[in-house]
Amino acid sequence: MNIKSLLAKPFANVIYRQIQKERRTALEDQQSILNQLVKTGRATIFGKEHQFEQVKTALEFQEAVPLRDYEAFKTYIEQIKKGTQNVLWKGKPIYFAKTSGTTSGVKYIPITKDSISNHINGARNALLTYMATTGQTQFVNGRMIFLSGSPVLERVADIPTGRLSGIVNHHIPAYLRSNQLPSYETNCIEEWEEKLDKIVEETILKDMTLVGGIPPWMQMYFDRIVEKSGKSVKEVFPNLQVLVQGGVNFEPYKSKLFDTIGKSIDTIELFPASEGFFAFQDTREEQGLLLNTNSGIYFEFIPLAHIHEANPVRLNLSQVELGAQYALIINSNAGLWGYNIGDTVKFVSIDPYRIIVTGRVKHFISAFGEHVIGEEVEAAMLQVANEMNASIVEFTVAPYIAQGEGKSYHEWLVEFERPPLDMELFKFKLDQAMCAKNVYYQDLITGNILSPLMLTALPKNAFIQYMRSEGKLGGQNKVPRLSNDRKIADALHTQLGK
Repeated sequence: MNIKSLLAKPFANVIYRQIQKERRTALEDQQSILNQLVKTGRATIFGKEHQFEQVKTALEFQEAVPLRDYEAFKTYIEQIKKGTQNVLWKGKPIYFAKTSGTTSGVKYIPITKDSISNHINGARNALLTYMATTGQTQFVNGRMIFLSGSPVLERVADIPTGRLSGIVNHHIPAYLRSNQLPSYETNCIEEWEEKLDKIVEETILKDMTLVGGIPPWMQMYFDRIVEKSGKSVKEVFPNLQVLVQGGVNFEPYKSKLFDTIGKSIDTIELFPASEGFFAFQDTREEQGLLLNTNSGIYFEFIPLAHIHEANPVRLNLSQVELGAQYALIINSNAGLWGYNIGDTVKFVSIDPYRIIVTGRVKHFISAFGEHVIGEEVEAAMLQVANEMNASIVEFTVAPYIAQGEGKSYHEWLVEFERPPLDMELFKFKLDQAMCAKNVYYQDLITGNILSPLMLTALPKNAFIQYMRSEGKLGGQNKVPRLSNDRKIADALHTQLGK
């Protein structure tokens, strides 16, 4: 056994015991974090404006701190950019994580000296938990790759600024850096397809044991490996042991990834974002991701039915219920207060607190009052694809609002890896599955207000071409599963020449 894997075992067991302890103290840890956040925040501009000196309880905190999205935080970010200290958190951020938003353009999310460990330790703990619970440590002896953004950082107001994955790249522990691929020079390439070719060139002859990234971009990497080698991935990388993935629901991509690899392998799911590392897979036996309850973030949850109210109810961890849909709100030692990150979650366990990510607050269809969410379309697609032995590369759904004669409907734009033998039956079953999962949609269909869904089969690489045209190919970019308008659908139809 290699020395790295030998040393990893006791360290993994120590960390895992700590995680098991924190499962039992989640509520106490959350209250302690809130108290510490408010105490530190009192000395900031934000804390003084929101009278943190008078905040003693969770209810008083909610009354003092309104909910905000990035647009409402921009004035504070601009103050930080001008060099002002102690704006949202003590001192100034050590980084800005640069990310793009659908309404806000480029966003600059602060990462502070206190919050950086949340990002670094979260991913570390996920890997160590996997080792402790499975006994599998051999992968640390081989080569590992995380398909990520460029580690080159610009300076905004003298604060190092870049993609989160590029920032985290600077904090990879020394004992793993010698195993890391690709080279720094290759990782700095901005153009995704050029970068992908160089990554393949550098890794195709190496003993790859771990690959991490967003599932669709891992698929592109594996496809390129197969194309270059003429072999299956398992033949090229016989010791590939684990995929580390997050950012999107893995299930729609799982079948094709494993087909390309040539076998099923272990996976570790993460829930990271520029705003924080929120949860990770801590068990192979149970569904869901363990909420990161003792890492500088105080969580709040808004029942999804109330998210668009002026003053929606805000629940703390002790008040959540199994199976309910919530918008995730964070308060953190990065200086984010009452911050709506835009993701929706559902608790699948409260002892311990485990969640699944069900979609995006802004990614839904409710053009006709149906409020279809990401979890529903993904579950319906997976169910019917499995029933009919079809394989999906990617898909998105948009409303079609009839002008004049005819009824409105939902259009599903689907790129098949392996299409069903009977497309009409596939479409019928998909519509029936959606009716079973969303009662409002069912009422619209049975009430003859909407026509059953329409399905447009797209050619190979249609979504890659779309993402390329949007300048969003590679990195952490994802195709939205749902839109409440037809921007993406119309762009895909334009590619088809329709």
